[in-house]
Amino acid sequence: MNNYIVSLNNLYKHYKMGDVAVKALNGVSLSVIPADFVAIVGPSGSGKTTLMNMIGLIDKPDSGDVIIESEATNSLSDNELTEKRLKTIGFIFQSFNLIPVLSVRENVELPMLLGKQVAKKNKRLEWVNELIERVGLSGWADHRPSELSGGQRQRVAIARALVNKPKLVLADEPTANLDSETGERILSEMKKFNKELGTTFIFSTHDMAIRDMADHVVQLKDGKIIFDSNLKA
Repeated sequence: MNNYIVSLNNLYKHYKMGDVAVKALNGVSLSVIPADFVAIVGPSGSGKTTLMNMIGLIDKPDSGDVIIESEATNSLSDNELTEKRLKTIGFIFQSFNLIPVLSVRENVELPMLLGKQVAKKNKRLEWVNELIERVGLSGWADHRPSELSGGQRQRVAIARALVNKPKLVLADEPTANLDSETGERILSEMKKFNKELGTTFIFSTHDMAIRDMADHVVQLKDGKIIFDSNLKA
């Protein structure tokens, strides 16, 4: 068995738009090692979002294999896919996807309450409070998302993505709506978690700062990988 956290083998995904077939992914193969810091780059329409949805087990390919932690996922049931996502993958969405009626603390804690095994409350809150402190929001734990700036909401999203200590975090344009200073600070925090916890990060991004900070750069065009910095020409 290989030691990759993600292996994608010859993925194809086509969509119908009216009478036109769009080749969102056209024979994509990619390997990601544990604790990698990956930037997936390319113009709009290149297939980045579709590729992230495959890695996140949100969508299935028309053909090809998606292997997460050496487990083939194509034949897993919906319940098995949900459990795999909860245990293995954290998501940071461009739109944050925070729940408006919950506090910062409750938003961060929520993924811990969704699994089959729920830790005791004092253990949960100890880790939740530590994460909130590490993303610099200790004074905001009881506030709701509407009371936070965009950068603060993104920090909540990062803490929530990490709360189950996932081995893999997927981040869709995490700096898109942030000023450059806040974006750099958030990237530095994610790099810190990458080094300290061994968390694998995969970013879909147009941001050159993420590309510059990445250990592994993958460039997409028209549903194909045209550059992979881990593969020598």
